[in-house]
Amino acid sequence: MSDRILGVACVAVAAGMAWAAQDYAAPISYEPVGPRAFPLLLAGLMALGGLWLVFKPTLRDNWLRRVPLRALAFALAAVFAYAFLFQTLGFTLATVLMAVPVGMAFGGTWKQSLAGGLGLGLVLFLLFDKLLDVVLPTGLLAFILGGR
Repeated sequence: MSDRILGVACVAVAAGMAWAAQDYAAPISYEPVGPRAFPLLLAGLMALGGLWLVFKPTLRDNWLRRVPLRALAFALAAVFAYAFLFQTLGFTLATVLMAVPVGMAFGGTWKQSLAGGLGLGLVLFLLFDKLLDVVLPTGLLAFILGGR
């Protein structure tokens, strides 16, 4: 029952996010996407997740025994470290350092997690910074990535 309550809350918050994002507009229309797209995308994904929680089939077994709490805590600590180091290290390095422990928490080897983190960090940086013209911090790699 708590999943369904959380699902309804997610749908309600997503509706509020979508409503609030309707007024987002850049003072100068120089961006092809604009500031409204990201909150609307997040609201849509949150609403889909909330609807899934509301309408998913009920599991009767004790799901808490299957949750790897140690790996979950490790991944959560990595995400907090990511937020703390994002500005200093830059997007790419912080993403790599976050992806390694999170990837290992989900069963990957350190080599797989490192390769995934490098790919994720570089591809997302190029996508956002170069293609969508969203400024991301380059941090310690400013000399390679053409930092701002």
